[in-house]
Amino acid sequence: MTFDFPERVMHGGTGKLQREKTHKNVLDFSASTNPYPPSFAWKPDPFDLSYYPDDTYTELKERIGKIFKRDPSEICVGNGSIELIRVFCSVVFRDPSRKKLFFTDIPTFGEYALSARLAGAKQTNIAETVDVEFLCNPNNPTGTLTKKADVLARLQSHKDTGSFLFCDEAFIELSDPHESVADVCDPGLFVLRSLTKSFSVPGIRFGYGFGDADLIEQIETARSPWTVNAFAESYAMEALLHIDELDASRVAIDRERAWLVAQITPFGLICSPSSVNYLLVNCRKNVASLCERLAQNGVLVRDCTSFGLPECIRIAVRTHEENARLIEVMAACVH
Repeated sequence: MTFDFPERVMHGGTGKLQREKTHKNVLDFSASTNPYPPSFAWKPDPFDLSYYPDDTYTELKERIGKIFKRDPSEICVGNGSIELIRVFCSVVFRDPSRKKLFFTDIPTFGEYALSARLAGAKQTNIAETVDVEFLCNPNNPTGTLTKKADVLARLQSHKDTGSFLFCDEAFIELSDPHESVADVCDPGLFVLRSLTKSFSVPGIRFGYGFGDADLIEQIETARSPWTVNAFAESYAMEALLHIDELDASRVAIDRERAWLVAQITPFGLICSPSSVNYLLVNCRKNVASLCERLAQNGVLVRDCTSFGLPECIRIAVRTHEENARLIEVMAACVH
């Protein structure tokens, strides 16, 4: 028996795989993590591995709630932000009264469409007729930041229909957290956050979200038990105490992003305006061969073909030394 099953979504962050295949070090510009994360001591206690985590994650939610001024009952946690996208979709589209329709901007992060389709929903290009509108803010891969007032205007359009605005703010701490809607309590709003980008620890796998207490209770019921492991919980508890230190990260990222744009533009490439720690670069021709040449020289970038942009690459903003190496390699490979 065959049926229409969605294809897996491609992602960046293939540095570990590349090193395992080639046994060579690479600079991974395909993964967009903070190049200047806060530095702090973290000493996980191996004793914690002797116990199951507290599946209510009470202390963790209390700490998140204190920082973001939200009640713990309005907070969910998960094994990375993608798990929470999957669980949100499984909960919302399970409701038999819904039309099972969703809307996303194009181009954007592919996991929204995949998670919705896995839950039996279909995509439409008419935002006003959907059960869920997914908004990536700042958008991936463009880096475009939607202002808070505009996000709230989108939310208003969902009030009469009982539909949801799902706002993914995974990168907003590296852009402008003042534009966040994490402090907005509304039955039609779900806000997704991630520590792994901001603190450059993708291997930890920790995401969290804010929503109406009834929705959060359903999400917490639907997710797998003990989904946040003991070390991830321990790291998150410590990292949250240093979230204000991301101010310095944003300043350094802004500086390095401007430098990269100034260096890339003379190659005849077009950098889209970005508010965050990555750049969408239009190379004006299919980028497959360019990505291959860069990889052969130890530099990985994100081929944006899976976003529907076969002439574009996405480049992470990294440290100045690493960015300088990228420009050196690009100068030899762009032709």
